[in-house]
Amino acid sequence: MEASGTRSVAIDTRGGALLGSVLTGDSATAIQLPPEAFVPPAHVPAPPGLDNLPARPALFVGRARELERLDAALASQGQAVVQAVHGLGGIGKSALAAHWAATRPHGHTPLRWITADSAAAVQQGLADLATALQPALARALTAQELAERAAQWLATHTGWLIVLDNVNDPADIAALTARARGGRFLITSRLATAWTHATTVVRLDILTPAESLALFTRITTAQHPGRDLDGATELCEELGHLPLAIEQAAAYLAQNPLTTPRTYLHFLARHPADMYRHTAATTPTEHTIARTWNITLHRITTLQPHAADLLRTLAWYAPDHIPTTLTGPADPPTRDAALGLLAAYSMITPDAPTGTVAVHRLVQALTRTPDPHDPHRTPELVDQARQQATTNLHTALPDTWSTPATWPTWRTLLPHIDAFTEHTTLDTDTTTTAYILSKTGLFLDNQGQPGRTITYLQRALTDRTRVLGEDHPDTLSSRNNLAGAYQAVGDLGRAIPLYERTLTDMVRVLGEDNPDTLTSRNNLAGAYQAVGDLGRAIPLFEQTLTDMVRVLGEDNPDTLTSRNNLAYAYQSAGDLGRAIPLYEQTLTDRTRVLGEDHPSTLASRNNLAGAYESVGDLGRAIPLFEQTLTDRTRVLGEDHPDTLSSRNNLAGAYRSVGDLGRAIPLYEQTLTDRTRVLGEDHPDTLSSRNNLAGAYRSVGDLGRAIPLYEQTLTDMVRVLGEDHPSTLASRNNLAYVYESVGDLGRAIPLFEQTLTDRTRVLGEDHPDTLASRNNLAGAYQAAGDLGRAIPLYEQTLTDMVRVLGEDHPSTLTSRNNLAGAYESVGDLGRAIPLFEQTLTDMVRVLGEDHPDTLASRNNLAGAYQSAGDLGRAIPLYEQTLTDRTRVLGEDHPSTLNSRNNLAGAYESVGDLGRAIPLYEQTLTDRTRVLGEDHPSTLASRNNLAGAYESVGDLGRAIPLFEQTLTDRTRVLGEDHPDTLTSRNGLAGAYESVGDLGRAIPLFEQTLTDRTRVLGEDHPDTLTSRNNLAGAYESAGDLGRAIPLYEQTLTDAERVLGQEHPITVTVRGNLTAAIAGREGRAKPS
Repeated sequence: MEASGTRSVAIDTRGGALLGSVLTGDSATAIQLPPEAFVPPAHVPAPPGLDNLPARPALFVGRARELERLDAALASQGQAVVQAVHGLGGIGKSALAAHWAATRPHGHTPLRWITADSAAAVQQGLADLATALQPALARALTAQELAERAAQWLATHTGWLIVLDNVNDPADIAALTARARGGRFLITSRLATAWTHATTVVRLDILTPAESLALFTRITTAQHPGRDLDGATELCEELGHLPLAIEQAAAYLAQNPLTTPRTYLHFLARHPADMYRHTAATTPTEHTIARTWNITLHRITTLQPHAADLLRTLAWYAPDHIPTTLTGPADPPTRDAALGLLAAYSMITPDAPTGTVAVHRLVQALTRTPDPHDPHRTPELVDQARQQATTNLHTALPDTWSTPATWPTWRTLLPHIDAFTEHTTLDTDTTTTAYILSKTGLFLDNQGQPGRTITYLQRALTDRTRVLGEDHPDTLSSRNNLAGAYQAVGDLGRAIPLYERTLTDMVRVLGEDNPDTLTSRNNLAGAYQAVGDLGRAIPLFEQTLTDMVRVLGEDNPDTLTSRNNLAYAYQSAGDLGRAIPLYEQTLTDRTRVLGEDHPSTLASRNNLAGAYESVGDLGRAIPLFEQTLTDRTRVLGEDHPDTLSSRNNLAGAYRSVGDLGRAIPLYEQTLTDRTRVLGEDHPDTLSSRNNLAGAYRSVGDLGRAIPLYEQTLTDMVRVLGEDHPSTLASRNNLAYVYESVGDLGRAIPLFEQTLTDRTRVLGEDHPDTLASRNNLAGAYQAAGDLGRAIPLYEQTLTDMVRVLGEDHPSTLTSRNNLAGAYESVGDLGRAIPLFEQTLTDMVRVLGEDHPDTLASRNNLAGAYQSAGDLGRAIPLYEQTLTDRTRVLGEDHPSTLNSRNNLAGAYESVGDLGRAIPLYEQTLTDRTRVLGEDHPSTLASRNNLAGAYESVGDLGRAIPLFEQTLTDRTRVLGEDHPDTLTSRNGLAGAYESVGDLGRAIPLFEQTLTDRTRVLGEDHPDTLTSRNNLAGAYESAGDLGRAIPLYEQTLTDAERVLGQEHPITVTVRGNLTAAIAGREGRAKPS
């Protein structure tokens, strides 16, 4: 074929007609279009094989809810449907779209996948569709023309599904989605806020822990099913359950079967930049976390550099609930624009109701990991972000940590301070970091979290020592704070040397008279007091007070605090004669200097009330506690910790005066409020729980007391540690309540453990250790083991005299207890003089009306009664009852005890005409005050039954014994010593009425149970044996009676001694049985 002539053309039509135009000219070209180019797009059918979905994810897991939401849009027939799936890069948007398109019964065809991350990519995807529809057009039309033809095809057909993957700019697809309305568009994008026109918008979140572990396991075990997956759960958690991160790590491990997930975690911690960048050799580099997010960060940086800076700053905090106060100093419009852009690209998640934002933990981890190969994570940028995060935290901190109004802010910031501390290292810490750590440590101390307190204060001290030097005032202050934290946790072994070193350095650096030096001396004195070393504490408090008066003046608040501390030391030493006047002077001066409503004045009033309570002057203590509570509520508010402490103290005073009807509700309210305000694990809350348990015990409600004591001990061990003084006190209290319920099998080991631990932790001479020794001796005594009880009482008394002094209230109590043990063993020759000496000293030290003095008088009367000296016992009982009624009130439990004891003395002397009415009155009052089921009420009922028996009124005695036994069994349990006593008493009453058929089996059962519960040598067991022998004797069965008397006498002489009343009684009964005489005595 040829052409000739000027501007001639030749066209080969290949035997067909010429369709098109022929252009001539110097630059003309001729294009021959295939015939199908002239077919309108509306008439072009979809050929087979038009679908181009990427390979369906073989290991797709979860996402049921999201798939169902996409399915739901199918119900909207007859309208254009645009479905948008948005979320963080790597979250699995593309995988979800591919899985849904390939597997769900949506009924759409053809299925086309278009990468839509730019306008050019959208155009190319449409051009590819046009080419797939009419392949010949690819040789004839430009990409733009092909894209337009594809758009026309979509606009004129229905039933198709187009996936627009990874849309970065909605403008790139806006014209297409507006024009083509006969099918379905499924959009995936990192943008979260551009899809208001979509029929369905699905925000894709991370996988659940179970889903991420399943995905991880399937990838890593596909080729190695038996491999070690140790650490898999922790690794998925560390990767934030992000699908792409899970797949990246799993692919790496699949390629390296000898590497365990735990080892990968180690790699991630040691080499984070490499691990975020690398994956398996067969995985494309663009399918890594670092590469995926780098694309987004590049776009964000281009649009607004401050947004990228803000993201790097947020990376140092906890992932959730980041308050806007931590977003930095930028002006609000700039800050809001940055937050909006980050949210738009799903790099953060705003929470409008709380005003906070969240950042995926893996985004944070990657963003704060320096990588010199990544322009968005250079070491310089990461360091700048860390410094900005430090500044933001410092700016957001409240000025104080002790005011409840600041606590919500502190609690909001605390997770972010924790995260910041975890993510930073000592070598990058600054003075600002140290300030944050120090203030946070003090807040945690205030909130009762000693373990975390110490961690923060130790790091603050390390930072200040490194940056400022050992002698800088802030360093010395940090050392003092850390010593205080050690003291709070009961670690006086570390606290005292640190206080001593700090005081020495402050004297050298700041001078002896510097206020900080004086405060340091005061703190050291307090530590000496806490360890029980009052011999060093009191002189140091006295010296500090003298120096503060000289340096600061008498009215300086620190001087007044020093005076208060000295008063408390005197109180701890039992020297109330010096403590109370000093408390009174301090209260007067604080009122004058600071005002009536100042918190320190209110604290002084509370302390003075406590001193009045210690001296037994509840008539002054309770009104002062009540006034303090009223004023603290008005000034500080109902929920202030000091107000809650006042309420607790007032409840304790009500309990001391025997008013459990007011004490228990107040304890319950305080516990509820402390739980709400301070939290369940705060030491004050745990203390409230312990106090409430004690009140329940006082009222005889052991069913509530014991579980509460047990729960408190468990929580104290968990929160404070096994060796904390409060934990040891809680263990002691639980042991005591076990003893109260007669469960010596649990009480004694717990007392022994507590003594061992207190000796190890606090030292042999600490007052709490001495108290533990006394309590253990009491438990041995309760178990009838006087061979161990008396030496322990004697040792404790000797040590208390040496450590605390002869006149300390605890020493006087110890002397009283030893006298009681001597009385129990029948050694009245030592018991009575010791009781008499103790009473004399208590009158001199505590005063005639102190509750302990009144108790001492009651005990001496009891010893006189045991010695048969009713001529001295009864007047002393009567005087004690009169004084207790006057001092404590008619209804105080101790007053009711005195009335019961006096009735018993009248009964002993045979004056049943006075004994029975007094027993009856006591029972009535105990029932009214303590309740029908209180152990003391049950004891009154038993005693009254015994008095009726003594007067021969068995018609009233036996039903009352039976009722008491039934109630004690129900309330205290079958094995409680009081229950066994009731059974013995009822058996005796049956014997008295001649009903030996019921008496003997009941005596036998009681002996068996006492032997099992109390042991063969317990005095009550020996008494049971004597009583059973007597019953055999009454039945004429001397063949069993005499051997039992003989065995009992032998054991009584061995255990109790020749002259013990029980021994004497048994000996008399044996003699009478052998002689065949009638009549025998029964020990009570």
